[in-house]
Amino acid sequence: MTVRIYVRASTKDQDAKRALSDLLSFSQSYDDNHVEYVEHFSGTKLDRPALTLLLNDAEEGDILLVESVDRLSRLSQDDFAILKQRIKDKGLRLVVADLPTTHTVSEGMTGDILRVINDMLIDLLATMAKLDNDKRRERIKQGLANSGYKPTGKKANVGKHNRIRELDSQNSMTKEEIAKAVGVGVATVYRVLKQG
Repeated sequence: MTVRIYVRASTKDQDAKRALSDLLSFSQSYDDNHVEYVEHFSGTKLDRPALTLLLNDAEEGDILLVESVDRLSRLSQDDFAILKQRIKDKGLRLVVADLPTTHTVSEGMTGDILRVINDMLIDLLATMAKLDNDKRRERIKQGLANSGYKPTGKKANVGKHNRIRELDSQNSMTKEEIAKAVGVGVATVYRVLKQG
């Protein structure tokens, strides 16, 4: 059995190492054999490099150890169902450090009841993590709208646009050649020429 420690932070500014240190200490109560998977990636994405690697490496009976459910998932219900199935298919046991009912395994009817309770708690916590993320994004959007901030988008490179028109007017190059000469994508060439 291997304890597979998964640590995720959304941005490079967040400190994933703090959680890793805590989980390393926590994992010693299970086994000294552990592997660390650390990534800076959004929990709203189902396919994440370190999580995918963990699932590929995992073997039947291994433990997937996370700090909290929101570090594993801020996914939609459909995507979380897919992730749970992947975890189940690999035969991993999910242990959530801040959810004590997942820390031990009981046999018999008590174990069966505890597994059902854990599944419900994990589903509930995953849904709350998704809702929290959605609310935070909505508050940011509202705050920007209330501040009068209007995103301007990327400014057009007038010099490049003029060069595209100039080269096209010579009728000596293909659109692909113009794109390469100016250093833009072919779609940009077509868009600029369509604008006139």
